[in-house]
Amino acid sequence: MCGIAGYFQLEDSRPPDRDLVTRMISLIRHRGPDEFGAFLDDKCVLGHARLSIIDLSTGQQPLCNEDETVWIAFNGEIYNYIELRPILESFGHKFRTNSDTEVIVHAYEQWGRDCLERFNGQFSFAIYDSKKQSLFSARDRMGKRPLFYTVHNGRFYFASEIKALFADPTIERRLDASGLDQVFTWWTCAPPRTVFSNVQELESGSFLEIDAGKINTARFWSMQYPDAYDSSRSVDSWAEELHALLVDSIRLRLRADVPVGAYLSGGLDSSAIAALVRSFTSNRLESFSIAFGDSAFDESNYQKQMADQLGTHHHSVQCNYSDIANCFPEIIWHTERPILRTAPAPMYLLSKLVNDTGFKVVLTGEGSDEMFAGYDIFKESKIRRFWARNPDSRFRALLLKRLYPTLPLSDVKSDLFLQEFYREGLTDTDRYYYSHMLRIKTSSRVKDFYALETKSSSRSEESLNAFAHTLPAGFAGWHHLSQAQFVEAKSLLSGYLLSSQGDRMAAANAVEGRYPFLDHRVIEFAAKIPPQHKLFGLKEKWVLKRAMRGALPEAILKRPKQPYMAPDSNCFTQKQSPEYVRQLLSPDRIKRAGVFNPVMAGKLYEKCLKQSQVQMSFKDNMAFVGILSTQLLVDQFIENFDARTIKTVSNFRVWRDYSSAQSDHLKAKN
Repeated sequence: MCGIAGYFQLEDSRPPDRDLVTRMISLIRHRGPDEFGAFLDDKCVLGHARLSIIDLSTGQQPLCNEDETVWIAFNGEIYNYIELRPILESFGHKFRTNSDTEVIVHAYEQWGRDCLERFNGQFSFAIYDSKKQSLFSARDRMGKRPLFYTVHNGRFYFASEIKALFADPTIERRLDASGLDQVFTWWTCAPPRTVFSNVQELESGSFLEIDAGKINTARFWSMQYPDAYDSSRSVDSWAEELHALLVDSIRLRLRADVPVGAYLSGGLDSSAIAALVRSFTSNRLESFSIAFGDSAFDESNYQKQMADQLGTHHHSVQCNYSDIANCFPEIIWHTERPILRTAPAPMYLLSKLVNDTGFKVVLTGEGSDEMFAGYDIFKESKIRRFWARNPDSRFRALLLKRLYPTLPLSDVKSDLFLQEFYREGLTDTDRYYYSHMLRIKTSSRVKDFYALETKSSSRSEESLNAFAHTLPAGFAGWHHLSQAQFVEAKSLLSGYLLSSQGDRMAAANAVEGRYPFLDHRVIEFAAKIPPQHKLFGLKEKWVLKRAMRGALPEAILKRPKQPYMAPDSNCFTQKQSPEYVRQLLSPDRIKRAGVFNPVMAGKLYEKCLKQSQVQMSFKDNMAFVGILSTQLLVDQFIENFDARTIKTVSNFRVWRDYSSAQSDHLKAKN
């Protein structure tokens, strides 16, 4: 985990802005507080904030090739760098460090953009070729590491986080109505769009090149599912191969020159990772988890059971309503977008615990639900399709009763409500987002509180089709479960779970998360597994459970899935709630921000104050969090960005100034 930032001159070359790159890195210093570095010439500036994990002594950045003509600023890890290095050495490349960063530089020299296909890792980087006067940037296959950019006054700016772009005060900070509407539809924007006007995000599995002043982007990888499946193999055959792939994925992700811990939620995914780690170490694994004061969200008993079973040295952070409310402004500072749930807040507190314990790296279970059909959304879609095909079946009500426990906090706990809920768009099975209609309807509740201007600027149909451009050519011919998995991975996984809830919450406390389930080999293998081996009836992640038999206790394998959730509106409606909540939700502040109708938003706030979260509907809880987080976003990034203290970093370990101004200075000095 690191942070990168800089800019590239699109038009005439001019002396670099040294103060600007310092401010940019200062704003993302939390991502890499160990060391700072910069490269500058008249064409390009690269800045880096380092979290030192591999090659602690000589892996400083920006880093260059042998003749100092190719420079890189890199965020992430290339796990197979050890295997790639001898191949590159056989071509004559000389190495001065033992870092994975230097492997990227030489791989780019050797294979150009095709180097991306050889990397197993999580990354975003910018490579500057001073001879060609070109810039090459890329982002890993699933978007585990972020990269944002904007073009302004003849410069191409880039950074790991949007706030670093705003270090240039001449770049306008303004919300984008379409971007907001996408967040309130999908929980995220579809890249390249963001919630800020003129700020773009590089799509996962893509690269960006600037050559001869022209900017081009293209994908180098995309998830693919087959039109037909191999039905000759048994589920246990698939499970055996999956087990072997996961073991090797973990082996690679344990590569580090610092200790590696693991998150342990007590569920199947994190328990599987922690159990498999034991194959590689005799040392006691350090595990970390969240314990909620509210029993409706707490999984402590399962966490303790797994920690005892695996013999881990377990650490837990207690999280209550006030903890979430007090850190929520910091959460939005790091997410850089509105959110509809408070779930990132406990993850922020968890990464702080990891940092306080002296750890920088943790393995986590993200990606399993998407790859092996673990979410209720896949079951809901299956039931709805059955309903659409069998309108008179007596099994319709039975299926509802079976799935009903997975729908917490419903408006009205009755068969009538559920039947109406499931009928939403029931026959629109040809829409690519059919599987996500119920979630979209729930998420979109916040739009009912739009101000007139916001409502007139947003386009609901455009938001619904935001991810249509990501669909591969053969999407329509895929199995409906594969379609749902693809949409989930492109939207919620990349744009929310790996971002707002993953990278941002870990990076905020200088912690790097690693995801064994998101090794591209595991993803590509999982895509080939027949749908019935993933969702067996209504039993989720069937093949993964088979793969983990013998390694995990039956209680974990048979445990009903409990989605990770956190308390929402209750956190902000207690007597001890922070003053910022009342201030930002006052009619004047809501009107000033201009996104929501102050009267309607005020009524929702009053409703939250009078009712408990259990009485509040799921939709209203999400709407409340969406409004409050938007108000915080406006406060921090639009109205008071300059008031956010920028502690300018000064201890730059690398400062390579090749600009003409520096050359003139040295000549005059001599």
